[in-house]
Amino acid sequence: MVDFHFDDTIKVDRLDPDGKKYDKVSRIQAWSEEYDMHVLLDVNTELYPTCVGDKFRMVLSQSLNLDGSEVNLILASGKQKSLADKFEYVMHGLLYKISEDTSGASMEVVICVSFGGLQLMLKGVPSRMGKFKVDQRLFLLMRKV
Repeated sequence: MVDFHFDDTIKVDRLDPDGKKYDKVSRIQAWSEEYDMHVLLDVNTELYPTCVGDKFRMVLSQSLNLDGSEVNLILASGKQKSLADKFEYVMHGLLYKISEDTSGASMEVVICVSFGGLQLMLKGVPSRMGKFKVDQRLFLLMRKV
């Protein structure tokens, strides 16, 4: 069984909080409902349109295989079932930075993942960030709720 690093429903609070920078990409600002984590995520809105108020199930996983085994890049053309079959938007990227944010009332951990230039920033309490490691390859999977 797949062991997710993050699995929660997020609600989009704002689109492009720093202004629109690209035609086909928007940065969504969202909060996770169960874990109360802050999410900033770049989404290709030409492929996956998003609006303020939308809710998504968002998952971060090291594998797309249903049994949690390592992903083999040479897959039989669509014959193997995968976690991606259950989602609408999938990206593969690299976790490149883990830092601490002490600017608030309590210390939080910030992780940054790059998906070929599209960025994810996830910020939350340290107890929820223990599975993340620098140089980890992760899949981001989303579907509207």
